[in-house]
Amino acid sequence: MRDCVNNMSTGNETVTIKIRDREYTVRGADDKIQMVKVAAYVNQKLQEISGSSKGLNDEKTAILAALDIAGDYFQLIKEKEDLLREINNRSQKLILNLNTLLQ
Repeated sequence: MRDCVNNMSTGNETVTIKIRDREYTVRGADDKIQMVKVAAYVNQKLQEISGSSKGLNDEKTAILAALDIAGDYFQLIKEKEDLLREINNRSQKLILNLNTLLQ
């Protein structure tokens, strides 16, 4: 993360980040810390892809990183849905047990 962030401006939600040795000034609705974390994550994925697949140009590296990030995102959505389903199932069982005990 220290390599991603070069300068953080104050007063608004604008942050200068460094990804693959290029600086970008980004502005967003998220707070600065969140934008820095996102930039660090993107930079990490780009480094992983370029490190494991030598000879890729920047466009192909970016596309593979985007696909990897999207895969992570959809995996988290699935895990969240699974957890919510488990919470719902356990809640229903607890409600049934409570109703049985109270009758």
